[in-house]
Amino acid sequence: MTNHKQVVYQSQVDHKSKLVLRRRNRRRFSPKIFVDRTIETFAIISLLITGFSGVGAMGCWGMEIIETNADPNITISGWQQQKNICLGAMLVSFSAFLGTALVGASFSVQRDNF
Repeated sequence: MTNHKQVVYQSQVDHKSKLVLRRRNRRRFSPKIFVDRTIETFAIISLLITGFSGVGAMGCWGMEIIETNADPNITISGWQQQKNICLGAMLVSFSAFLGTALVGASFSVQRDNF
């Protein structure tokens, strides 16, 4: 019987009336799976950061245009600095994605023995 808090192993009666417990096999650590999952996770996170930074840069760009149209005497605004920060973060995270894709591709080619 299974419970959400505790898992009880099912027992079976053998031919000789002995109890035989079924145990789960212990998973072994596989470095290949760990590296693949790490690369995949890093690629997904860098793409998400790229997307959000791009949206932030577009918003700052729009606010910069609104602020410039409202008061033409402003030379450098705070929105321009924030836009540049978002664009820089976008560039760095997209570069991280490309680097991750390159490392993942080189590992898969190395495993395929081309």
